[in-house]
Amino acid sequence: MNYSLCISVESVDDEQASTCKIDLKPWHFWAKKGYKTFEVDGNQLDAYWDLKSAKFSGSPEPFAEYYVVLVSEEEVVLLLGDSKKKAYKRAKARPGLVDAVMFYKKEHVFGKKSFSTRAAFDQKKREHDIVVESSTSGPREPEMWISIDGIVLIHVRNLQWKFRGNQTVLVNKQPVQVFWDVHAWLFCAPGSNHGLFIFKPGAAECDSDLDEEDENKGDGSDCSGPSRYYSTQSYSKASDFCLFLYAWKIE
Repeated sequence: MNYSLCISVESVDDEQASTCKIDLKPWHFWAKKGYKTFEVDGNQLDAYWDLKSAKFSGSPEPFAEYYVVLVSEEEVVLLLGDSKKKAYKRAKARPGLVDAVMFYKKEHVFGKKSFSTRAAFDQKKREHDIVVESSTSGPREPEMWISIDGIVLIHVRNLQWKFRGNQTVLVNKQPVQVFWDVHAWLFCAPGSNHGLFIFKPGAAECDSDLDEEDENKGDGSDCSGPSRYYSTQSYSKASDFCLFLYAWKIE
């Protein structure tokens, strides 16, 4: 399996972004540890990474024995991974005054019937296993199941009529809003577009507002381009974190 690391830093003055991308192909061992300098708004940024011993578990994101560090003016502004001592030693920079906060996570997954990932809804707690399973072919009506930590929390029958929806579930007694749009799975050519799942910690402020929004959206999905999705930001003030899972069906 091939992996890639992409670091993008947006300018505060305009909409331009500087991007550093590294392809981590199995035969390019040199790319798994490296250093790169780039500039944003006239400021130099230094990126260091070491993924030579990184461990993966069914997700594009490693879970152990790696680091990615971004340095500005001899200060660490972003540090990912568990090898923090090695990161500070290599970067030779002081720790940041404020820890970085993850606002959202985007992940593209590919499969025929099952799509899985891991995410921590509270950064102070452990990650959860998230699995989306579907049955969209055959004589039976299409169905979909969404499981977290091995427990089916959402079961959608008659998916051809309920390809968009939302539901609030409890994970470790904490509410998590789940939104889905799988129109492309049912009405587009295989692989031409994706299903989208959004996981947002916190309870919805008003369920009636969500229902009204769904009614106003209708079913005018466009298979040739990216779908439009409503924002979940105003629905909860409990957490700023969102997981966006893009599920591509491959026949």
